[in-house]
Amino acid sequence: MEDLILNVDFAAPEGRPKKEPGNRKHQSFVRRRRELERRGVLRQKQLPAAPGGPRRAPARGKPRSGRRRSCPKENGPAAAAPQCPPVPQNGPTGADAPAETKGKGRGAARGSANAAGAPPASQNDSAGSGATAKSKGKGRGAARGSARAGGPPPKLVAVDCEMVGTGPGGRTSALARCSIVSYEGDVVYDRYVRPEAPIVDYRTRWSGIRRHHMDKAVPFRQARQQVLRILAGKVVVGHAIHNDFKALRYSHPKALTRDTSQIPLLNRRGGFPENVSISLKRLTKALLDQDIQVGKSGHSSVEDARATMELYKVVEEEWEQHLQQNLEQE
Repeated sequence: MEDLILNVDFAAPEGRPKKEPGNRKHQSFVRRRRELERRGVLRQKQLPAAPGGPRRAPARGKPRSGRRRSCPKENGPAAAAPQCPPVPQNGPTGADAPAETKGKGRGAARGSANAAGAPPASQNDSAGSGATAKSKGKGRGAARGSARAGGPPPKLVAVDCEMVGTGPGGRTSALARCSIVSYEGDVVYDRYVRPEAPIVDYRTRWSGIRRHHMDKAVPFRQARQQVLRILAGKVVVGHAIHNDFKALRYSHPKALTRDTSQIPLLNRRGGFPENVSISLKRLTKALLDQDIQVGKSGHSSVEDARATMELYKVVEEEWEQHLQQNLEQE
């Protein structure tokens, strides 16, 4: 009998290939992603770095030397802009720009404009229309600041108030009329004002206020708000103006206040002692040769305000120079 020969291989069986991590859906996603990457459908920048994966070829005309810098994402992570070319020294711009930057949408267009040396938006705003918009938005405070910095001086107004008596015996003065005139004497504001307390004494002989004037008078709080809005930031001229401010319950900046009862220059021009407060009626007669506050109908706050402004004009230039010298010495 012939010998039976058995060919038995005792070597260990080869191990099965390891499965890729993840479930079938994830494995299918990875294969699909790699296939799209190989075809060039997906951008390399959006994919995680894969060892040994395909590398994108550089665009035509793009220099291979020099370090790259990444462009900012202007349209969010879903529309990331491609990498910008290096800072151009003698590099291509305009029509000679790399083909890769063309046709990438609005975000790429803005990115290429910045790469070509266009100034950022912040620089345009500070030197062009943006600066104008900012200056407009600052309002009245900005206008006053520029005037103090060497621009045109603030507008001048003259104010005069008439008071009535309230409280016990009518001894408390309360605002009943306020008039404001411009530098040229035009009436800016003239209203009868209803005091918050009942009127005990109308003081008609001096104030010119009568009972019927209160029928259409403006409440004190409303009138005060209107007046302060006009006086804000202006040089205010008045005669014994502290009484007017007291009636308005207001304190105007001293640097913007001109009190014609406290100007030695006016007293000197009129022949009065310099350290004495002269009445508005006497100063007006002596310096302007005008008669005011005459008759039995009482004073007119508009007439008094105009006379005060005219007195200011008599010594305006000399007075302002004197104030400026004192300010510089301080």
